Formats: sequence, C-alpha cells, structure tokens
Amino acid sequence: MAPAGLECTVLDRRRKVAETDGRYALQAYLFVYDALPVAQKLHDRERHVSGRELLDGIRVLALQRYGRMAKSVLNSWGVKTTDDFGTIVFNLVDSGLMSKTEEDTVEEFHSVYDFDRALVDGYRIPDPGSGN
Repeated sequence: MAPAGLECTVLDRRRKVAETDGRYALQAYLFVYDALPVAQKLHDRERHVSGRELLDGIRVLALQRYGRMAKSVLNSWGVKTTDDFGTIVFNLVDSGLMSKTEEDTVEEFHSVYDFDRALVDGYRIPDPGSGN
C-alpha cells in the first residue's frame, strides 16, 4: 500500500483492476499492454487499434513468447476465449488505464478465434535457420 499522499504507480493501478475483477491474473492484464505495440506494427498503426486488431497482436505475441504452451499459459491466467480479453480491455478502459473510441465495443472481442485453432493446431516450431 502506498503511503498517504503518494500517487499509486501504473502497475499498482493495474494490479488493483485485476484484483477487483478477480477472474484474470495480473499477467493477463500486463500481456494486453505488451501485445498493443505488436498489433500496431502488424496493422501499420501508430496509435489506436481495434479489438480484432489487438487480438491479432495477442495471438502473435502469445505464439512468439510461449510457443506450443501459449494456450496453456493464457488458460493459467484465467483467459479461455477472446471474449476474456475483451473483458480485460474494458476493465482497463473503465479504470482509465486504456482508452477507446466511440466505435470500440466489447462485442468486437466476441468469438474472434478459437484458442485451439489459433494457438495449437498447425503450430510448428520455428526453424532458427529460416529467419522467422
């Protein structure tokens, strides 16, 4: 707990959002922030991305970081579907830690991809010699 008069850090605020909701681990919230620049790069954006575009970044980053274990890692954080990421994003929006446009809705995250298909089926261990 921060001493009286000192402002909470961003991490403290993110931790509080995760604890208040209770369904998802703090790591899931932090992962959304890590995936944002990945999504921006994938979709050639400097700032805002849509929910579906953010989910593309989440998928790519999950596979890069966790490979064949990506689905298991997300599941261990309480994240089982793309809808869960929508809930996380809108928890952050509601707490003032993330912004949205008028067009952004939690429905953008509804059943965008199945974790088995997007993270497990067809996954191949990257060949270090291929440059990928």
